[in-house]
This record gives sequence, structure tokens and C-alpha cells, in this order.
Amino acid sequence: MAGKMKGAFLYKPGEIRIEEMDIPTPKDDEALIRIKAVGVCGSDVHFFEVGRIGDFVVKEPLILGHECAGEVVEVGKAVRNVKVGDKVAIEAGVPCRKCEYCKRGRYNLCSNVTFLATPPFHGAYREYITHPEDFLFKLPENMTYEEGAMIEPLSVGTYAAERGGVNVRNTVAIIGAGTIGLMTLQAVKARGVTDVIITDLEPFRLEIAKKLGATQTVNAREDDAVQKILEYTNGGADVVLEAVGSPATIQQSIKMAKPGAIIVLIGMPTVDDIPIRVVEAICKEVDIRGIFRYANAYKPAINLVSKGKIDVKSMITTRFPLDKVQEALEYPSKHPGTCIKVMININ
Repeated sequence: MAGKMKGAFLYKPGEIRIEEMDIPTPKDDEALIRIKAVGVCGSDVHFFEVGRIGDFVVKEPLILGHECAGEVVEVGKAVRNVKVGDKVAIEAGVPCRKCEYCKRGRYNLCSNVTFLATPPFHGAYREYITHPEDFLFKLPENMTYEEGAMIEPLSVGTYAAERGGVNVRNTVAIIGAGTIGLMTLQAVKARGVTDVIITDLEPFRLEIAKKLGATQTVNAREDDAVQKILEYTNGGADVVLEAVGSPATIQQSIKMAKPGAIIVLIGMPTVDDIPIRVVEAICKEVDIRGIFRYANAYKPAINLVSKGKIDVKSMITTRFPLDKVQEALEYPSKHPGTCIKVMININ
């Protein structure tokens, strides 16, 4: 499909420009997707505000956006699993498929991943994108494009619950009720857990957490979150899922864990070195596990949404068109008390 399309380029922190660019041509194993919906992730906001995340630095104009879904409009000659007209969710990271980690099924640990909106790779705040067919997932008829875009953050939540070994016997504590915390909450509930406590600083987010199934909520601005969870659980949670990434909440995760608990660190800190209570972690014999994105999570996540086990629509609080991407990226920081997920609607 020859022609031009619009894309939203980040030129420098705080500056987005809408520009014309060529519509890409799919390779033999790729499909051309007309983007319909893209979520605004915290990483997009961080790139927009600061111009970097860790070692990933925006050195040239970059298109952000990686939580995306759209319609297949063209396919390469070797494509067999999707066809023109299909609604698809797009898994943002494409690994090498050849290394040890890819062959073991832990392809999120591949060192040669091409990940949308991570420098130097453009993301999905544009009208069309090409993508390998094996990282496109068909959406059932009862799912919308916006729900398809929400599969990316939901995959983080379901993978975190898996890494935590969450089961029906557990009492689970979740730190943070942002998008990922709320996705993790729903993933935990979908695994049969009946006792879930979640903490946050914003009453609006905690109210949504209650509606999505949290047993108890703790406003950490008003109460001592650790003390409240220790009291409620009678000594600590079986699994603690940390979805903020701040030094304070990472330290809290050890304090609120019971002896023998599993702690999963989901939130990505902005600093490398964080002091933790090592002696307490050792004496409690806790398992501290990391999570980096997700692997093999899209199909089960789509199934959970399609069957009504998880509600992602209620988490979309604001919508913008493509030509208002700058306003969309500014919105979460300006409205922390009323914003969960900002969605960009395209085409």
C-alpha cells in the first residue's frame, strides 16, 4: 500500500510533532496493520518528560506507543496465520527466536529484542505499522480495538501473577493501583485468590480497585501501609506484588511479606541502587523475583478478557486523537487523581 501517513514524533523532552511519513511495506513474514487504538504507558510519559529510561536514550526523533491493536490491511506472501480484515493485538517485543532464552520459552530475556517505542525502534503513535505475523494475535468478535490495546499491560499483570506462583490458598498484597497494579489485581483474582489487599496514594484508584475485586484497600497517604497489611493478614502476605518501583515501596515489600513469602518486583525504578533490608529478607527466607515484560502471555490474556473474566474497559479514563498525542502524554502527570489509562484512537 503506497502512500503517506501521519506519525507523532518525539523530538525532545516535552515536544511532539505530527509529521507525514511513508506507509511501510510488509516483508514476506509481516502484515501491514492500520492502527486503531494505542494506550499511553508510563514509559511513554517518562520518555516524553525526560528523553530517556536508563540506558535507552532518545537521540533522534522517535515515535512512542507500544500498547496497540489494529486491522490487518495487507500481508506478506509468506503470512498464513492472519488475513486482511482481521482485528489483532500487537505484541510489542519481537525477539531473535534463536538464542537460548527464546528456545526455552523465556524470550522476554532475549538480548536482541526489537521493542516498539524503545530507542531506536519507532512505536505505534502512527496510522500504520508492519509487524511479524507470529507476534500478532487475533481478537475475538466480542472484543474492541481498545481492549486489544489493553492486552499489553494485562500481559504484564498475568505474567507477574505467574511469576509469583499465586494460587487460591494465598493472601496477596499489591503495592500500587495504577494500570499495572490493577491489571495484576485482576490477574490474581482470575487465579482464584479471594483475599487481595492493594495500596495506593490516590482514593480514585483505590475506588476502582474495590470495583475490580480488591478485598481491602489502603490509602498509604493516610495510613501506614505496612502496618495495615500486617494487621489484616495476621503477620504478612503470602505473595507481595510491587507495582510502583520506588525505593520506599520496594523496601515496604519485604516488611509486609510473611516468612517464606514470594515477592515479585514489577515496577521499574528510575535509579539502579536501592537499599533493602537484607537481614530481614534472609531471616524471613523470602524469594525475591523480578519480572521483565512478559512471555507467552497474549493468548491467555485475550482469552480472559473475551470470556469476561477480566475487565479492561473500565480502566480507560480518557481518550485523545492522534493529533493530540502531546496533550495525551501530558495528561497523566496533570491529572494523577483521576487518570488510570489514557487511550489514543487512530483512524
